[in-house]
Amino acid sequence: MNRELALESRIDPSRRALTPSTPFISVIVPVRNEEAFIGTTLKQLFNQRYDPARFEVIVADGRSTDATREVVAVWCKHHSNLLLIDNPKVWSSAGRNAAIRIAQGEIILLVDGHCEIKDRNYLDEVAAAFARSGANCLGRPQPLDVTGASRLQRAIAAARSSRLGHHPASHIYSDGEGFVPPQSVAIAYHRSVFETVGLFDESFDACEDVEFNHRVDHAGLRCFFTSRVQLRYIPRSSLKGLFRQMVRYGRGRIRLLRKHPDTFSAAGFLPAAFLAGVLLGPLVSLLMPPLALLYASVLGIYGAVLVWTSIQLALQQKQLALLPLLPLVFLAIHFGAGTGLLWETFAGRQQRREAPDVLLGTATPVRRAA
Repeated sequence: MNRELALESRIDPSRRALTPSTPFISVIVPVRNEEAFIGTTLKQLFNQRYDPARFEVIVADGRSTDATREVVAVWCKHHSNLLLIDNPKVWSSAGRNAAIRIAQGEIILLVDGHCEIKDRNYLDEVAAAFARSGANCLGRPQPLDVTGASRLQRAIAAARSSRLGHHPASHIYSDGEGFVPPQSVAIAYHRSVFETVGLFDESFDACEDVEFNHRVDHAGLRCFFTSRVQLRYIPRSSLKGLFRQMVRYGRGRIRLLRKHPDTFSAAGFLPAAFLAGVLLGPLVSLLMPPLALLYASVLGIYGAVLVWTSIQLALQQKQLALLPLLPLVFLAIHFGAGTGLLWETFAGRQQRREAPDVLLGTATPVRRAA
């Protein structure tokens, strides 16, 4: 038996019997400083029509400095299938591992602390998708057009769903059903997946899901994608927050490449190449004046593409008020991702090659209602 999942012996077999209608589902929610959103997320989860005796929610708190833990603790008093655990390693990757080790479910479902789950039959749809597909894991779309979004958040949602705003190989904003590569979309797994490929790599603070799903793909496991299990994620509320998010994603991509060289994609490194060109262009133009025209032309073409795409999106969304914000959002996305890629390439520490012991986290139960 895989040493990383020695927890198997601790699981009550009567709660792990997988049936087509009511498999036991463990919903894993890693959080840190989600005071503003975690209550709504829990409300949506416990408003599910799924049999409460057949699912649990495990919130792994990464040492929040706000009132996240207090909010979850209140919910624990009213729901015996809610568990709050401590994640002393802070990062989401460690929180996921801590929760998975004590999870009771045959199906492990990952949910963030800031999302919108409108469908009260969501858990039923997850169980049904596994049953009808026979897949090892499920992938879902994760659009950002949430209820009550600000104008900036609506602009971010529109930009991120466009081909200019996310990796072209990603299915994360797609629709429909079918088997797809799991890298960018897999979020629910049969427990056997973790027995096969291990747990999340805790040296990643971003892209840990992509790294994990890359191992899932290399193990020959199948991912079924369906829009019937989509969640809507709450976008960042500021351009600064969006920029910082994209920096983390860019750094995560370099760490992923170091560990798995076969993940290299020319399209994924376009932001880094463009940012490098923007930064070096003035110096090169000074040293080689004939290239100044080329530099200016490239910037002009880029600006024209941003404006044209922004106009198209604003018209498509029937929200002309988004037009002034969309170019700024695209700049934050591209320059943030480029900064992260370059930063990690030249200044980031070499990712350590993990051994099984390195990947293991800890899980300290904090409160479960009686």
